[in-house]
Amino acid sequence: MTTRPNIHPTTVALKALDDKLSKRFIELDPNGYFLIYLDPEQALICAKHFTNVINDKGVACDPETGKPLIAKKNAPPRQETRIYQGRTAKELCMKIFEDKENPCPISYLDHAAYLGREFVRAEIALINGGEYIQD
Repeated sequence: MTTRPNIHPTTVALKALDDKLSKRFIELDPNGYFLIYLDPEQALICAKHFTNVINDKGVACDPETGKPLIAKKNAPPRQETRIYQGRTAKELCMKIFEDKENPCPISYLDHAAYLGREFVRAEIALINGGEYIQD
């Protein structure tokens, strides 16, 4: 018999709220997107930046081909424009937002806020030795 730890009702409600908010419409950033992952051997949070263009239907497309980007495991690989790495969410944000030599590749504040939240989630997974899956 396995026992489950007691989960506080507030935790369940917050998870439901977070899931609901994750399903809302967001306008895609015309400056591109990030794929976030962990490098546990180096103890790093990594973020690959990719460019895109947004077509007249609001769909992110490959700037070279004009074809819609596919978010599937078997999608054709694309070349990132830059890889950012940091030991903490704060360090990674500083490298992206405060680099005096490279302009910030983020044009929407909601995109910046999303990345901050994801970097913190990645940092927690790195600290706890857990798995990180980008939302």
